[in-house]
Amino acid sequence: MKKKKLNISKKDNEVIDYFGYNNPLLKIKTKFSLKARNKMYNKFLEFCNPKPTDEVLDLGVTPDTSLADSNFFEKLYPYKNKLTIASIEDYNFLCQKYGLKEFVQNKAKEPLPFKDNQFDQLFCSAVLEHVGNHNDQKFFLEECLRVSKNVFITTPNRYFPIEMHTFLPFCHWLPRKLFEKIVKILKGDFWADINNLNLLSQKDIKSMFNKEVFSIYFIKTMGFNSNLILVKKKPN
Repeated sequence: MKKKKLNISKKDNEVIDYFGYNNPLLKIKTKFSLKARNKMYNKFLEFCNPKPTDEVLDLGVTPDTSLADSNFFEKLYPYKNKLTIASIEDYNFLCQKYGLKEFVQNKAKEPLPFKDNQFDQLFCSAVLEHVGNHNDQKFFLEECLRVSKNVFITTPNRYFPIEMHTFLPFCHWLPRKLFEKIVKILKGDFWADINNLNLLSQKDIKSMFNKEVFSIYFIKTMGFNSNLILVKKKPN
């Protein structure tokens, strides 16, 4: 596959390929990821039952348009004129590409630029693991709950055998400091930084709150729990 310039940056003279475009396992990863994300989308329809008039937010879109599993929600969701998208970088071009309502840029680790209960549905896939430490992740979840009546969030399960950002098996099960050392040696500093990758388990999410806030479900891949689904619906 030809190397993409999109979303590849340099840090201390190190080229960071966020999507693993040049990794020989990318095609396999994309195949399994697309299958899992189709399951997630169907679960969103089942749990949230969106209506044509619902205002919907997809929080954390990606600039990639070449991989089949990228921005799958924008491709599948039928009521695109009611779909707002947001990200910490400017991806406004996606509105024209998919015929969406609007793009809003938010800032990392700051309150979302939306009113309380502005949306009927919030969809957020594969973002929670990239927002920082557990305090940052809790704040992010609280902001999601604030701006939308219904919330549907997916994130990789820490106890899936393969870490799909680094393509490394099992080392993400180790204590955080040891995981960071291994990743720095094998993959460089970027994915070893907790601000860029901090995987969660069901227990981690439950420990963030004094009471049970989310209903938590799993998506299976190859017989293992590969992804967590967090659902919160507000009473009518």
